[in-house]
Amino acid sequence: MKTATALLLVLFTASVFADTAPPPALDATVARAMQQFRVPGVSIAIVKDGKVVVAKGFGVRKLGEPAPVDGDTLFQIASNSKAFTTAALAMLIDEGKLSWDDPVSKYLPSFRMYDPYASNEVLIRDLVSHRAGLGLGAGDLMIYPATDLSREEIVSRIRYIKPATSMRSRYAYNNLMFIVAGRVIETISGKSWEEFVTERILTPLAMTKTVTSVRALRASNDAATPHAPEGDRMLPIRYDVWENAAPAGGLASSANDMAKWLIAQLAHGKYDGDKRLFSEKQSREMWSAQIPVRIPPAEGPLAALAPHFSQYALGWRTRDYRGYQLVGHSGGLTGTVSLVTLVPELNLGIVVLTNQQATSLTNSITWQIVDHYLGGATTDWIELYQKADDEAKKKLAAEQKKHDDARAKDSKPSLALEKYAGRYTDPWYGDVTIAAENGKLVMRFSHTAELVGELEHWQHDTFVVRWRDRFLDADSFVTFAINADGEVTTIAMAPVSSRTDFSFDFQDLALKRAQ
Repeated sequence: MKTATALLLVLFTASVFADTAPPPALDATVARAMQQFRVPGVSIAIVKDGKVVVAKGFGVRKLGEPAPVDGDTLFQIASNSKAFTTAALAMLIDEGKLSWDDPVSKYLPSFRMYDPYASNEVLIRDLVSHRAGLGLGAGDLMIYPATDLSREEIVSRIRYIKPATSMRSRYAYNNLMFIVAGRVIETISGKSWEEFVTERILTPLAMTKTVTSVRALRASNDAATPHAPEGDRMLPIRYDVWENAAPAGGLASSANDMAKWLIAQLAHGKYDGDKRLFSEKQSREMWSAQIPVRIPPAEGPLAALAPHFSQYALGWRTRDYRGYQLVGHSGGLTGTVSLVTLVPELNLGIVVLTNQQATSLTNSITWQIVDHYLGGATTDWIELYQKADDEAKKKLAAEQKKHDDARAKDSKPSLALEKYAGRYTDPWYGDVTIAAENGKLVMRFSHTAELVGELEHWQHDTFVVRWRDRFLDADSFVTFAINADGEVTTIAMAPVSSRTDFSFDFQDLALKRAQ
């Protein structure tokens, strides 16, 4: 009897350990992924059953310097900031100061959409579920790359952006609506979004390292520098500045701080005993599906990851994997990626932070960790993501070849170069200028200091703008329309490559020659 009891105790202890312990080869897995995907630094947190299992760093903050990444190293978390915005809204709802189903115009009377009907009917929940009718990334050129437009100016210009669909009919990821949500928080609370999030979320959770601006990030003595590839080299680059878009992506945080956020999320808003950020009712509302997200065909190396359902909630994505619901979000800026994953049924949370824009690393490591806690057979996700990357490169090469083959290489511009020069204006962005300089045409976006580039002739009256900042990776076709009198009237733009980030929404511009 004694022996049997001891055996049961050993088995029970081993089972509990297996449920809470991190993957046994985590360090080796991360090191392998960093080498495979060329990432200088990574920080990871795993929380389970209200406890921090892992919070540590790997690699260096900046190539060429010895300072290591640790659990307190700050990384821009980009769109993982969105969940902080919806949490702030939930707190105000708990206080009876607004409802998810209130019209936005109740709090921002000057708020307007292109469609007058939508202006009055867009609800608070529409702002934070990507279903207000705007297209993918529509209007993002007002915030990325960094612009001189204020939040108030950005919100006021939304009325000039044409919708892609009717309201609530289709999911399309959009940052501008979260800026509007931030303005609602500011209007109701009388505080800036930064002040509210700091006072009501960061301070109670003791997220003492987390900052709300790039200025504060630069002042930190433990911050990761973004990196981007240039051919075979990996180079440190500047931070993306998102101060005017902070409610959509302005936070920088660490593994240790994000662990506290994940624990509070998994506890449905509870922290430090019985204290609460928001109610359990609002927690479940934030995780409730609002709009379906299209599931691509299950094919290629990552076919096994195809979910049965994929939806966007309120600042969170939700999907299934191996019979479990996952709640999470990704975040990406130039040279940095973050990924947050919650498995509520297992009381498990994972965050992976990087200083190189390699989603294959954040994804592969996350799936390795999730598989460990789900038990059973595991998959070599690093190998599969590398195969997927290789296939994507082949697809891009084929895409470029198609462009090159279709190009009329012997064609000439219809006009002398100086005839294309001038000021062009778009209703929501503003002015774009083209000037003849030293025998070349140079394009400049008036609100975006980084968007300066030379135009190279492509074919007929289409040019390609090559941005001087090559890390933007966003060259675009620029096609001039000419009237019967031989005068340029409008410009149409479109990204050269499907790899271009959707926030470069050049195709949404309607540039007309200014008189």
